[in-house]
Parts: sequence; C-alpha cells; structure tokens
Amino acid sequence: MAKNLNFKSLDSLKSVENVINEASAALKDKSRTIAKSAIPEALAGAVGLGAGGAVGFAALYFGGSVVGLSAAGITSGLAAAGALVGGGMAAGVAVLAAPAVALGGAGYIIARNRKEKKLKQEKERLYNLALQKQQAIINELNHTASDANERIEYLTGLNVLLRQAIKELKEDLGK
Repeated sequence: MAKNLNFKSLDSLKSVENVINEASAALKDKSRTIAKSAIPEALAGAVGLGAGGAVGFAALYFGGSVVGLSAAGITSGLAAAGALVGGGMAAGVAVLAAPAVALGGAGYIIARNRKEKKLKQEKERLYNLALQKQQAIINELNHTASDANERIEYLTGLNVLLRQAIKELKEDLGK
C-alpha cells in the first residue's frame, strides 16, 4: 500500500457504515432529527462545517523442556548448520532461520493480499451504498423544503457526511 489511504482497515469503515445506517433510519422515519439520531455529534459537526471542504471523513465523524532441545543440543546443531556455510554457531542461526523467514514472509504477503482484497471489496460495497443513500437523502431534502428546520438540518448533515465518505472512498478505490 504505497499511497495514503483514508480507510486503512475494515474497522476504520465502521464510521461509514454508521452514517449509512443513520441515512437508512432517516429515510424510514420522516420525523427523525439530529436529536433522535444515533450519531448526533457527527451530524451537528457536519452541519456546523457545512460544505467545509478539506476536512476528512474521520474528522467529521469524530481503533529446554522439550526433548532434544537442551542447551548442548541446540548449540551443537547451530554450529553444524553454520559449518555448512563456513561459519560457526551464529551463522547456523541464519541458515536454520532462513526457511522460516521465507515461509513467514510468504505467509504474510498472502494474508496481506487477502486482507487488502477484502478491504477493497468492502469499500466498493460501502461506496455504492453511500451513493444510493446520498441520492435518496437529496431527494428527501427536495421534498421536505416546507418541513421543520430541524429535519432539514439533519438531512443536510447526513448529506455532508455521505458526500465526504463517498469522496474518500472514491480516492481509496482510485476512481
């Protein structure tokens, strides 16, 4: 991961999921406002910042007992292994550790690649869901022009949070 990501882990995406869940609740309950929200501080901050620009989503929203392994056995084994490369016991450590290091490194790379793939898939899913919810919130805002100011502020705050989440997910996904 050479580039700086906005969301570096699955856990860091929980805040996006919370905003999407809040948007779903807002669309189901037409009387819901910031005061009834599960994320009132984030929404109040988003309303306060408005379209405030270069603030990140996270800022808006807020992680020798084994036989054969006696000292004598270990040192003689290390010395024998080190002799294979023209060295002593210290060289033996490198000779015997090399396969473990190589296998450990390969295992790490495989695990990291799987983790990165899963993270990317989750970002894609949340990105698409956030786009859908944002459009629904914008439609709701267009239909609630005559509603109470509290409801409009609430929907506007959700829109700001969704817009920022979409922007940062889009950056992470290279779109």
